Amino acid sequence: MAKFSITDWRYGYFSDSKWQSEAVDIHHVVVLRNRSSGKGFLFYILAALAFCFFILKGQSIFVVLWCWILNVLFAKKLFKGTVEKESVMVMPNFGVQLETHYTSGKVICRFVPVDKILKPVLLECVTPVTCYWSLSLIIQGEDKLLLVFKELRPPVKMLVPIWKALCAGKNKEACS
Repeated sequence: MAKFSITDWRYGYFSDSKWQSEAVDIHHVVVLRNRSSGKGFLFYILAALAFCFFILKGQSIFVVLWCWILNVLFAKKLFKGTVEKESVMVMPNFGVQLETHYTSGKVICRFVPVDKILKPVLLECVTPVTCYWSLSLIIQGEDKLLLVFKELRPPVKMLVPIWKALCAGKNKEACS
């Protein structure tokens, strides 16, 4: 288990380096959970089974079976896309690699070359319901900002060290 340098009630942040040379800077934001998603999935399936057998007691077994199958498919869809961690790998001479790790084992990687990055920015996003911070990259030739963390919303105290590393990876005057 990695040692977190910054923790929140929901997220943990740590930085590491895979190579001895400090040229590659890797930052991870991990979702902290008290319960595993497997227990939540099992609880949902047992509740669906109880619903199908006790509520639909007077129905035929065919209706109960279809109800249970649809609940299992819904539960798989519900628990499939949960994010385990998101990582940012800053390679000053090459670019930035963004990784999203899911609990199912699926990993989505995006690479942005360093010459396409104009500036990393910290933004405060305000919606009618909530307010949160996000880290984005201004990309040359793109209409929209590229979100560094597509799925997670870590607090600003975790985003600042990553923003500083992105600024150092691009150049110092890009973030002034």
